[in-house]
Amino acid sequence: MIETAVQWLLDFVAAPTVGLTSVFIISFISATLLPLGSEPAVFAVIKANPAMFWPAILVATVGNTLGGAVDYFLGYRAKVAFAKERQSRWFGWLKRYGAKTMLLSWLPGVGDPLCTLAGWLHLPFWPSLMYMAIGKFARYLTMTLALLYVPDSFWKSLGDMLTRITG
Repeated sequence: MIETAVQWLLDFVAAPTVGLTSVFIISFISATLLPLGSEPAVFAVIKANPAMFWPAILVATVGNTLGGAVDYFLGYRAKVAFAKERQSRWFGWLKRYGAKTMLLSWLPGVGDPLCTLAGWLHLPFWPSLMYMAIGKFARYLTMTLALLYVPDSFWKSLGDMLTRITG
């Protein structure tokens, strides 16, 4: 049953008529602590329609930043649950550098928990959100530009190689 629901969701967000909607949803979900990458969705929309470059980058940034805000509020409310973790070096580092640490929210595997820890430490919300948005925007812009400048022949040969390995 769960596999059917997941497949339906994936089919829905892959539909061309919901390009920016799917970018927003995937970017939002990937910013939470769920393991999902949003860059392929952004790249696919831009590759299918190059005129959507800036709208897709901005929608992904907004979705990912709002997902980071959800992480922030989860951390804000989880303070009691993780009271003994307060002595770890992550907390000292976040307290020392404050909201500016949210510039690192773009990092895979580390960025989303940083947003949660920022909320846990009650770092100022609006500065944290601003730095989150800057970091996430820089990630989407950099990743998408890098992907656009890699020739299509590379992606085709990579896909062929992966098909041979797994198939």
